[in-house]
Amino acid sequence: MKKSLLTLSILASFGALSGLAVAADQGLENCIQAAKKDKAGELIKLEKLTVSGKGAYELELRDNNRQEWEFMCDADSGKLTEKESEVSDPNSQAFKKNVKVTEEDAAAIALKANPGKIEEVEYEVEENGGSSYEFDIVNDKGLETKIEVDAASGKIIETAIEEWEIGEENDEKR
Repeated sequence: MKKSLLTLSILASFGALSGLAVAADQGLENCIQAAKKDKAGELIKLEKLTVSGKGAYELELRDNNRQEWEFMCDADSGKLTEKESEVSDPNSQAFKKNVKVTEEDAAAIALKANPGKIEEVEYEVEENGGSSYEFDIVNDKGLETKIEVDAASGKIIETAIEEWEIGEENDEKR
């Protein structure tokens, strides 16, 4: 694995090097550069995930207008695979306009698929304008799984296992 001073300095800015041993690689560096090229701003959270058996990074950026963006990126290639905006209020017009499933019902769907305790919830607006809930669920063994539920249909869009996380957003805690 090729180490990168750029990636290590970004990880150091999260305080990651003191408490989490993360080997920086070219895929991660490419993901960070691609996300920052798409949206200028501050990197506020980074997660390493396993989605459908493949490695992925989820990067969250806050742009100059304080809007938060979430990017999913293939860990091997460093290519962006998904971009969503986040809203802090589920009553915001951008999120609410497509909602047919309540947060409580979506949480029940997520917990049925993956029992545990919901630690965080995010309200996301997909690139196509659709709305979704993303629940971070921790099971009794401490394993964290992200379950994304479509806010219009109630179907599970994506399931991902979290390997590690750098950065935290207190407004998403439950």
